[in-house]
Formats: sequence, C-alpha cells, structure tokens
Amino acid sequence: MNNKLRDDKNLNDLYNAILCLETVEECYDFFEDLCTVLELKSLSQRLQVAKMLTEKHVYSDIVAETGASTATISRVNRSINYGCDGYALVFGRMKEKEKSENKSENE
Repeated sequence: MNNKLRDDKNLNDLYNAILCLETVEECYDFFEDLCTVLELKSLSQRLQVAKMLTEKHVYSDIVAETGASTATISRVNRSINYGCDGYALVFGRMKEKEKSENKSENE
C-alpha cells in the first residue's frame, strides 16, 4: 500500500473499525451507516469482478453478469495483477472459511 495511505490516521481508524466487526449483521449495520447504497453496490461489484477474473471469466461474461463497465473490469484486473495481493488474500481466506464450514456441517 502507498505509504501516504498508511500514514493516514483516518484511514487507520476506518480499518480498525472494520476489524472490530464480528458478524455479517454487524457489517450490514456499519456499512449502511458509513456508505451510500451506490458506494456499497460499487464495492460489491468490484469484488464480484475480481472473483470472476480470478476464476478466468472473460470480460464479456463479467459485463453480462455484473453490469460492470470494461473500464472497471480493467482497473480491477490491474489491481489483481500489479496490486498488493489483497484480493488473493481475501479469496484464499474465504475458501478456507467455506471449507471449514462445510467440514463442520459434515461432522
């Protein structure tokens, strides 16, 4: 991450606030207070675009499924390829969580 961003106290406060959330319901409450509906839809769209890109979907399929512009898809693709690996980290943890939950259900 850009060092200027790391030194931003307000941004650090935001990230620490997010890390305090414990449930999806708490996330809904916090993010609905924090963001507009459009901002939430944009963030969730980018996450879905990233997921589809990492699953090797083509741009036309991503546009059709998410409604994202090709500019947004390109921006997300650039982050995946040249960014800080944040998407890979999150997707890996989501897979592990899903495996763990599936394992618990089967026991």
